[in-house]
Amino acid sequence: MASFGEDMSKDGDTPPAAAAVADGAHLLGFSDEILLHILSHIPSTDLVLNVRRTCRKLAALCLDKSLTHTVLLQKDYEASEDKVKQLVREIGREVQQLSMAGCYWLSGATVEHVARCRGLVKVNLAGCHLTSLRLSKVLSALQHLRSLAIDVSPGFDASQLSSECKATLSRVRELKQTLYTPSYGVVPCCTSLEKLLLYFEILDRTREGAVLSGQLMVGQSNVPHYQHLRVFYARLAPGYINQEVVRLYLAVLSDRTPENLHAFLISVPGSFAESGATKNLLESMARNVALDALQLPKSWLNGSALLQHMTFRRPFYFSFSRCALSGGHLIQRVLNGGRDLRSLASLNLSGCVHCLAPDSLLRKAEDDIDSGILETLVAACCNLRHLNLSAAHHHSPEGPGRHLCQLLARLRHLRSLSLPVCAVADSAPRADRAPAQPAMHAVPRGFGKKVRVGVQTCPSPFPGQAGPQPASVFWSLLKSVPFLDRLELIGSNFSSAMPRNEPAIRNSLPPCSRAQSVGDSEVAAIGQLAFLRHLTLAQLPSILTGSGLVSIGLQCQQLQSLSLANLGMMGKVVYTSALSDMLQHCKRLKDLRLEQPYFSANAQFFQALSQCSALQRLCLVSRSGTLQPEAVLAFMARCLHVVVCHLFTGESLSTCRSLQQSLLRSFQAERPALNVVVFPLLHEGLTDVRVYIWSSDPFFW
Repeated sequence: MASFGEDMSKDGDTPPAAAAVADGAHLLGFSDEILLHILSHIPSTDLVLNVRRTCRKLAALCLDKSLTHTVLLQKDYEASEDKVKQLVREIGREVQQLSMAGCYWLSGATVEHVARCRGLVKVNLAGCHLTSLRLSKVLSALQHLRSLAIDVSPGFDASQLSSECKATLSRVRELKQTLYTPSYGVVPCCTSLEKLLLYFEILDRTREGAVLSGQLMVGQSNVPHYQHLRVFYARLAPGYINQEVVRLYLAVLSDRTPENLHAFLISVPGSFAESGATKNLLESMARNVALDALQLPKSWLNGSALLQHMTFRRPFYFSFSRCALSGGHLIQRVLNGGRDLRSLASLNLSGCVHCLAPDSLLRKAEDDIDSGILETLVAACCNLRHLNLSAAHHHSPEGPGRHLCQLLARLRHLRSLSLPVCAVADSAPRADRAPAQPAMHAVPRGFGKKVRVGVQTCPSPFPGQAGPQPASVFWSLLKSVPFLDRLELIGSNFSSAMPRNEPAIRNSLPPCSRAQSVGDSEVAAIGQLAFLRHLTLAQLPSILTGSGLVSIGLQCQQLQSLSLANLGMMGKVVYTSALSDMLQHCKRLKDLRLEQPYFSANAQFFQALSQCSALQRLCLVSRSGTLQPEAVLAFMARCLHVVVCHLFTGESLSTCRSLQQSLLRSFQAERPALNVVVFPLLHEGLTDVRVYIWSSDPFFW
C-alpha cells in the first residue's frame, strides 16, 4: 500500500524517458473520477480503515460523499465486530444507506451501533440479531428513515417499542419483514407504507415439538395503514402456518384495495386454496386497479378467468410458475392476442408444461410445442431481459426456423435465461452426431480420460477445445445473446436431494429422452458467453467426459457462481478430471454448489478448488459420496476467503462431527463469519440441520 504515495521508480539508472512513463502510469496519476470509480469496488471497512491511511490524496478521496453515502456490509465476511464499530465511529454521520443484510456473525450489541448513523434514510438489518428493545433503541435515533428491512423472531413484542421508535416507523415507506414467528411485526406502526415485502419462514412446530398457532398475538392492523400501498409481495416457505398467517395479512387488503396498487405478487410452494377474502381481494383488484407486476398461487389461476378481467398498464413482470396455463390462454389472456408488450422485462413460465402448446385435453407433456405460440410471444415481448421456461418438456417440431432456440435468438436483450435440457436438443438427430446410446451404456466406466487443455480433438469454434458445430441450434442461440449474465440448463425431471421448498429426500425421475442428445459439445457452447456470471447445469445424462466444462473455465472469466448437479450417468462420476481442469481457471468464482451422487471429494478435487482464490462459499451434496477430512482442512487453510462450507455426504455421523469441530476450532477465530455444516445426507436429523442453515441463510440455495 505504501507504494501509492511513492515514486514507482527507485532505480537511479532508469532513463529519464522511462521514468516519465512510469510517473505517468502511477495509480495516483489518474483523475479523481477514475480513482473514485476504482475505490467504489473496495469494501467499505477496508476503504476507510486501511486504504484511507495510505496517503493524503487517498485519505481525502476515501471520504468522498459518493463512497460514504452508501455502505454495503453484506457478504463482507471480513467485517469483524471491531471493524464495524470503528467504521461507524469514523463515517457514521455521513452514511445515508446501510446494508447489513445477512451479517449473522455480528452480535446485537454491535448492530446497535447503527443508531449512531443518524442520517440514515435506508437500512437493511435482515439476518441480524436484534431484540425488540434493541430495535426500538436503533429506530428511535433514525428520524430520517424511509426504508427498513428486519427479521421478526420468536420473542418479538411490539409493546416494547418506544414512542420515538413508532414515530420513525410511521414515516417508513418501504418495509421488508422476514417472519420467523406468527406476528404482524412492525407493520401496524408503518402508516405510510408504499412498498411491503413479506417473507414467511415460520415453522409448523418448535424444536421441542410444540405445534404453533397462526393466531397473531402482537398488534392490530387496519385498512387505512395500507391506503398508500403500491407494492405487495409475499414469499412463503412450506408449511400450513405460513399460509394461515399470510391470509391474515391479505384479509386486511380484501375490504378496501389500495387505489395506487400496481404490483401484487405472492409466491407459494405447493397448493394454496382460495378463501372468501382472497376472492374478494382479486375481484376488487380486477375492478379498481391497473397492475404492472403480477404473481399468484397456481390454484388461484388454474381454471379461472381472472386474467381476462385484470387490467395491466405497462407490465414489467409476470410470473405464472407451475400454473396450468395453456398456449391459448397465454396468447389471449396474457398477451391479449399478441398486443405490444415491449415494457415486459421479466416472464416466469417455469413448470407451465402446456404454455407453448395449443389447447388440447389429449396432449401429453412430451409432445411438440406450437412454434406459432412461441413466435407470438417473442414478437410481443421483444424487450424481455429475464425468461424462465424450466421444469417442463418443450420439444421443438421439425422444420426450418421452428426450433425454440431459433425463436428465442430474436430476444437480443436477454440477460438471464432458464431452459429445460430437452429444449436445446436438435429436433432431429444431426448427421455429425452418432446416435445416442442407451442410458445404461452412455458413459465409460471409471473417471474417464483426463481432458488435456489445449489439445484439439475435433473441429471447433473454440481453439483447443472440443466444441459444438455451428449447425447446433443451441450454439446459434448463445451466439445471438452474447451479454447473457445468468444461464440455467436444468433437466425437466430434475429434483434436488436438498431443495429449498420441498421435502428433503425424494425418488428422482429419469431424464427426458431428448436430453440424451445434449452432451459435452452443447456445454462447450456456453464458452461463448464472455459476460456470464451465474451458471447452473443439472441433469445432463449424456455428459461423457465433461470437456465442455473446460471451455467454460477458459472463456467465461467473469463466472462468479457455479452450480452443477447430476451430470452424466447416475452412479458414476465421469467428469472429475475435467472439473479439476476447469476450476484452475475460475479466478473470480465465489460460489460453488456441487450435487452429485457417489462424488469423491478427495485431495485432487480440493487441490484444484484451491486455485479458485476468490471462493467464499462451498456446498457439496452427494448421496453415498465420500470426503477426505485432511484434504478439506488443507483446502480451508489455503483458501483464506472461504467462510461457508456445507458438506453433505455418505460419511458417518462421527466422521462429520469430528471434521466440523476441527474446521471451527482451526479457523473460527480468524474468520468471524465462518459457517460450517458437515452432516450425513441420509441421516434422520437432517431436518433440524436444514432449519439452521436456512434461518441464517448465508448461502443462496
